[in-house]
Amino acid sequence: MSEKKKNKEAAAAEQAEAAVNEAPAKEAEAAEKAEAAQETNEADALAKELAAANDRLLRTLAEYDNFRKRSLKEKDALYGDGKADAIKSILPVVDNLERAAVSEGDFESYKKGIELTVKQLADALAALGLESFGAPGDAFDPQLHNGVMHEENEALDENTVSEVFLKGYKLGDKVIRYATVKVAN
Repeated sequence: MSEKKKNKEAAAAEQAEAAVNEAPAKEAEAAEKAEAAQETNEADALAKELAAANDRLLRTLAEYDNFRKRSLKEKDALYGDGKADAIKSILPVVDNLERAAVSEGDFESYKKGIELTVKQLADALAALGLESFGAPGDAFDPQLHNGVMHEENEALDENTVSEVFLKGYKLGDKVIRYATVKVAN
């Protein structure tokens, strides 16, 4: 029995030694599992954060696209409204020209009617912000005038407009048509 006892004791010692050796391994395995679980939780949290940021980005892009489309519609509507207002202010001039075309009268009454209609048109355009420029005696400005002829005239200063062939027009600071002029000296 003593040999059996020794074998049992040796087996028990081996089991105790294996248990002692397995304890750190189990602890390390448990620590690894805990670390892996923590990494998985962090990865899940990062994935959720990325999905939320991606969703915000997509919503911002959609919002910007809607804003751009709405702005284009508003711009087109404003352009149409501006055109309609401009035409509305010129229609009375068209009406007067149509009346003059069908009326009977002498040359002087036609001339007076045309002068009044031209004044009415100039007033309508001025109300829209159109300014005319280019009159004899003005200083020649290449930013506003298109000089097509030159003459020597001692009665006028150098670079002075002596004759206007076509008046120039500007809307605010934008030149719509340059004045076509003859320049002296």
